[in-house]
Amino acid sequence: MVSRPNLAISLAISAFLCASATFSAAFAYNNNDLIDGFNKTVFGSEYSRFSITSPYVRKFPGTVKVFIKSKVGGARKAQVRRFVLSLNGLISGLRTRIVTRREDANFVVYVVTRQNYERTVRDDVYGQPSAMVRGRCMVRTQFNRSGITRSDAVIVADEGNLLFRRCMTEEILQGLGPLNDDRSLKDSMFNDTSRFINFRRFDRILLNMLYDQRIKVGASKTDVAPLLPRVLRDVRRRIEQR
Repeated sequence: MVSRPNLAISLAISAFLCASATFSAAFAYNNNDLIDGFNKTVFGSEYSRFSITSPYVRKFPGTVKVFIKSKVGGARKAQVRRFVLSLNGLISGLRTRIVTRREDANFVVYVVTRQNYERTVRDDVYGQPSAMVRGRCMVRTQFNRSGITRSDAVIVADEGNLLFRRCMTEEILQGLGPLNDDRSLKDSMFNDTSRFINFRRFDRILLNMLYDQRIKVGASKTDVAPLLPRVLRDVRRRIEQR
């Protein structure tokens, strides 16, 4: 991977096995768990040896303009579209919209077959035919101190609905900024050992904290530490009253 000045590139790659249709275990979490989850997902970077780990807040500073490129037909594309647009009502401070031209997008979602997965990652995401391809689905995010400049997610759609929904949800959410996975986050999708396929309340709180206007792009962990308790209090009150 080639890095450019003032540009960090992060990989968040899902590698997991969907072994059952449901996973109903409920985990209790408190404010300390949520702040810990925020710090682990926002300030870490999965597969850091293949990327530049940058300990500052990474999120889109403006509207997330999503282009969906589907190689498997319209039904899966419609599912991705609905999920992307649903985030406007689920994450306060985030604005998403669908664009019809790739050149207008800052987030591209490729919906592919397994057969086309590696080729799409190499040719469309990296532009390098010899690039190493990892995981069963992936997102690549480019960012600097001014925020995320581009994300590209590749979602496999022909290996069952569970894998598709898991990939769609996790990779799109991680492409918005919480780039790290951590096995200790038992109630989070940002944990490659979990089997969750939906946007869980734990992760929704983390994303709402990240896109709170008080959490500034480029802020360090030290910068945001005194803000997090109040931000979390306000986010929990807003989400749990709905």
